[in-house]
Amino acid sequence: MAQATALAAELREGTGKGAARAIRRAGRVPGVIYGNKEESVLISIDPLDLLQQLRGPGFFARVFEIEIGGKKHRVLARDLQVDPVTDRPIHVDFMRFSEATRLNIDVQVVFEKHEESPGLKRGGVLNIVRHTVEMHCKPDSIPESIFVDLTGLDIGDSLHISAVELPEDVELTVTDRDFTIATIAAPTILVEIEEEEEDEEGEEGLEGEEVEGEEVEGEGEEGEAAEGEEGEAKAEGEEKAKGKKDSK
Repeated sequence: MAQATALAAELREGTGKGAARAIRRAGRVPGVIYGNKEESVLISIDPLDLLQQLRGPGFFARVFEIEIGGKKHRVLARDLQVDPVTDRPIHVDFMRFSEATRLNIDVQVVFEKHEESPGLKRGGVLNIVRHTVEMHCKPDSIPESIFVDLTGLDIGDSLHISAVELPEDVELTVTDRDFTIATIAAPTILVEIEEEEEDEEGEEGLEGEEVEGEEVEGEGEEGEAAEGEEGEAKAEGEEKAKGKKDSK
């Protein structure tokens, strides 16, 4: 039997939106316990206690034990409503279960022994395909998480569900294929560096061409200046020769 998490709650009176708003104004979160062919019980929970449970893994895959009026209810969280602006919980539903109850639950995947993976040591990246895996089991058999060993995985390797040891009395909901949980991908930083180096070389080549063009243009300007000087000297000589001819 799974270890239940104790959660404090109080009875609340009244039904409907008005009563729920009054509970929120009083600084508590309204909720309800239902199911297992028993009457529903209206409760309220301290928001700090609820937030603490939400921060932990597998909130919807955890068995809670709520004591109300001297009676203990073993329940699962089935629905949580949050404020669209503040993202704080504003209502929570808990469902009772029996020994015969079986349901589908998303169980968190935890990856272990990163340091034993040659691919990760060489700079590879762990690409997680599935953060959770859906399983079919009794509430008391729900595993808090499933653990995946990364030992020996190299770059390009894939990890499938068949390589994971599942707890007893737990079945996968997907049975028609050996689906992938994670892969070890090649690092991308080396490719980015090579691309940057190629871009820099291309820019240097373009700058070199521009410099050569400027030098050629400069030579053209010097050539034009020289031709201009020769033309002025020739004109001056012709004027002098003409002057001598007129004086005669």
